[in-house]
Amino acid sequence: MNAGISLTRHISSDAPQVLVVDGSRVVRQLIERVLKAELPASEVIGCGSGSEALASLETRVVDLVTIALRLPDMDGLELARRIRAASNQAYIPIVVVSGDVQERLIARALSADVTDYFDKSLGFEALAAFIRGYVHPEGRTSGDILYVEDSRVVALATRRMLENSGFTVIHVVSAEAALEHLENALASGDGRGADLVLTDVSLKGELSGGDLVERIRGDFAYAKGELPVLVMTGDDNPARQGALLRAGANDLVHKPVEERLLVTKLKFQLRVATSGRVAG
Repeated sequence: MNAGISLTRHISSDAPQVLVVDGSRVVRQLIERVLKAELPASEVIGCGSGSEALASLETRVVDLVTIALRLPDMDGLELARRIRAASNQAYIPIVVVSGDVQERLIARALSADVTDYFDKSLGFEALAAFIRGYVHPEGRTSGDILYVEDSRVVALATRRMLENSGFTVIHVVSAEAALEHLENALASGDGRGADLVLTDVSLKGELSGGDLVERIRGDFAYAKGELPVLVMTGDDNPARQGALLRAGANDLVHKPVEERLLVTKLKFQLRVATSGRVAG
């Protein structure tokens, strides 16, 4: 989730290479199978240990690396750090794939060397779609984003970014205005009023972005899969970041925002939410 990493290498080639590092051969095979279904032209390089992965990266440059947190010979975060130290891989996206991501997020136990993270509980098909967002992103997508930001300059730049990616943006300047929009949509029978909420933490008015998350999860009783909420924050304090996740934020986006990372997170949350609504 480190938005400070600039993804300078073009990674949407027709034949993306994905390095999958996991001590379980079964897990590696599952990931490869779903990736081949989602991205038929992709090349998947499986490695069972950190040392094997580092040796592989000495002879190739890949488009993305997925890492398990527990490896036979080293911690996954140590592997991420060592990959970052290699000049030819300094900006490559590194995604942690783990079954205890949520706990580590709340504890803020993921390092800045990690670009993003994925919880295994969402399923390997969802993982394939998530990876696709990095290595072969769709040009445009759809979805109504309720965007809460009180800075006119920031809002203009971010709104343009989102609209260029195909999102419809409903911009409001306060948590109070966002809640009013959601209440009006509910009263008029117009559903949730948005497919996803993207909010800054610090807002003018009595309510913060964190308060907005609590109201959406509490007063409206929208689950994470019904109305995803992404929170943008420049606060590195682990306790405050953990509080946002415990309050019900689906994910955090670190400021300054990196465009590809933000768009990938938005698309992924929309896909998961849409899938859950269809299944329900």
